[in-house]
Amino acid sequence: MEIKKRALGKGLEQLFNTENLDLGSFEKSVYETATKEEIIEIPIDELRPNPYQPRKVFHEEALEELTNSIKEHGVFQPIIVKKSIKGYEIIAGERRVRASKKAGLTKIPAIIRNLDDTQMMEIALLENLQRENLSAVEEAVAYKTMIEKLGLTQEELSNKVGKSRSHITNMLGILRLPKEVQAMVNNGELTMGHARTLSKLDDDEKIIQLAHDIVENKLSVRKVEFQTETASKKNKVEKRPNEKRLEFKYAEELLREKLDTKVHIKENKIEISFTNVADLNRILDMIHIKE
Repeated sequence: MEIKKRALGKGLEQLFNTENLDLGSFEKSVYETATKEEIIEIPIDELRPNPYQPRKVFHEEALEELTNSIKEHGVFQPIIVKKSIKGYEIIAGERRVRASKKAGLTKIPAIIRNLDDTQMMEIALLENLQRENLSAVEEAVAYKTMIEKLGLTQEELSNKVGKSRSHITNMLGILRLPKEVQAMVNNGELTMGHARTLSKLDDDEKIIQLAHDIVENKLSVRKVEFQTETASKKNKVEKRPNEKRLEFKYAEELLREKLDTKVHIKENKIEISFTNVADLNRILDMIHIKE
């Protein structure tokens, strides 16, 4: 029974139950409570990535630096893994595994801990959010995954990852952009400021057109904001018969901010957009509607 109790590690349950989980504290707790006997050499070919790993691309330059360090000094810190049906899943330390493989190592020091799927997800996301520079889209997907899979509100998520609520909202807004524009944000053609401004528009064709204008003409965020505001004012003048709808513009903005999705109010009706069943359930939960 004692061995089973040590499977997760003393103090780790408390760490996961805190509002803000810090990856450094997690790893420190694992290393400080692990006995020498628990640090074992595991064949690298028996390891596979954490299934919740949000990072799809690892920067080769940084990986090469780590590879050279491992060639010269070896693996300084054990990785943390979970036993699975076939081999082991990496909880923390995938870069060390990749670099060790490039360095020609066949085994790597590791500590086994028995985390559940929720904890595996938190660690995978936090390892990247707190230590690596995820692309904007990868970061946004990571936030969306935590909200949907862990059942968090944006406020709870902001506390969990140590980011402001507005940052979370702005990042999630990227996922409302057309895929073509998301790719432009991802590869650095568009800044987060540009993305935030574009995500407030409703017409995908206009978003794509404006995104290309930004890149081709090197438009500043302020310039784009001015253009969208001017176009919006012009549109209001041309559509005076619908002036009544403008009364509710403030309500649309409040609902968009609250629900993190597109909202339209017209003809005394509220239209709320959602992308899939999980997104719909998230919205229902936010407005406190249960089955």
